[in-house]
Amino acid sequence: MYAVIATGGKQYRVEEGDVLRIEKVPGNVGETFSFDRVLLLSDGKALTIGEPTVANASVNARIVEQGKGKKVLVFKYKRRKRYQRKQGHRQPFTAVQIDSISQ
Repeated sequence: MYAVIATGGKQYRVEEGDVLRIEKVPGNVGETFSFDRVLLLSDGKALTIGEPTVANASVNARIVEQGKGKKVLVFKYKRRKRYQRKQGHRQPFTAVQIDSISQ
């Protein structure tokens, strides 16, 4: 059984037991929550496509980690103008483990 969920402006294909990094959601490690925006649901035989979401479907997950990703350097430069700017950014994320998919 798998589902396609939408969170943080992105879509993810998930199965039970998967661990994935999503955009930061509030909560502590060990807490559980559910994704209500299920766009597609498959049980191996039947495929249910939502319009835009599947009614009464949810994906339950548990927070495994809260953290920041690797540093990304942003470097702006204009030749012959003595202009250069260097800036770093670390995107916060939440790692979740999918516990169950329900209809």
